[in-house]
Amino acid sequence: MDPKREAPKKSSTEHFIDLFHEGFSSSSCSSLSEWQLLDPLRPTKHPPKLVVLEELGTALAPDTKIKQLIFGDEKSLNKVIKEYERAVVFRLGRILSKKAKGPGLILILPCTDIFIKVDLRTVTCEIPPQEILTKDAVTTQVDGVVYYRIHSAVSAVANVTDVHSATFLLAQTTLRNVLGTKSLAQLLAGREEIAHNIQTILDSATDHWGIKVARVEIKDVRIPVAMQRAMAAEAEAAREARAKVVAAEGEMNASKALKQASMVLTESPAGLQLRYLQTLTTLAAENNSTIVFPLPINMLEGLGQKNRGG
Repeated sequence: MDPKREAPKKSSTEHFIDLFHEGFSSSSCSSLSEWQLLDPLRPTKHPPKLVVLEELGTALAPDTKIKQLIFGDEKSLNKVIKEYERAVVFRLGRILSKKAKGPGLILILPCTDIFIKVDLRTVTCEIPPQEILTKDAVTTQVDGVVYYRIHSAVSAVANVTDVHSATFLLAQTTLRNVLGTKSLAQLLAGREEIAHNIQTILDSATDHWGIKVARVEIKDVRIPVAMQRAMAAEAEAAREARAKVVAAEGEMNASKALKQASMVLTESPAGLQLRYLQTLTTLAAENNSTIVFPLPINMLEGLGQKNRGG
């Protein structure tokens, strides 16, 4: 092989890659580390090499090799955060700026930054049926729904391992504890009040997790079949007792009215005859085959006197 033979010319891409490796040799590693510790938004008098390479890489964006060399993966530098999301960025283990980033486009350094997306939309947490022993020793199964959302993304990431699992388990425990202090009648009649108490307890307990409990609802209360039959019999007996009381009150009111009517008829004997005629008219209209012969009271009294005299 001829040593004087000219080496093949390198393409622009290969030439740039060689320059990149030469620029970031062992002598420039310290400057790269120092640059990684700096805030990317902090203005510098002399921009580091990687910033210059970033601008050059943007100009040479169609070249895939240069892009991968500078940025690594294409999706590892710039991240788009949606309107209902926030990103908690960790730079060398510390939360950047002590607040969440987004929405919009954020810059993530591929070597030093780790980010976690947090969804801020309302979450529906369905509590499965819980077997509960009420205050009056009745076994019931109660299920419910909890609506909550994350209002602080940093607290939800830094203060608890799994915020959704922790909220779900706490909602189950709170439901059982609150309903265990209520009787069956209170449970059936005061669902809204009980749900409000559970919401207050959950909201105060999950505040340092960055959780805001919006609403709690009790869906269904299931009672054993034997208890349902006993409650139905009790309700039927109570209704019958109330019906008898109403009937007795009606009889008492009717007897009082009859007493007053008799006193009026005693004062006016002709009124009794008119009452006879009115009764006859009513019977004739209802049953035409019945014939009634009203007799004056004074005739009956005269017959009674004759029988006693004779």
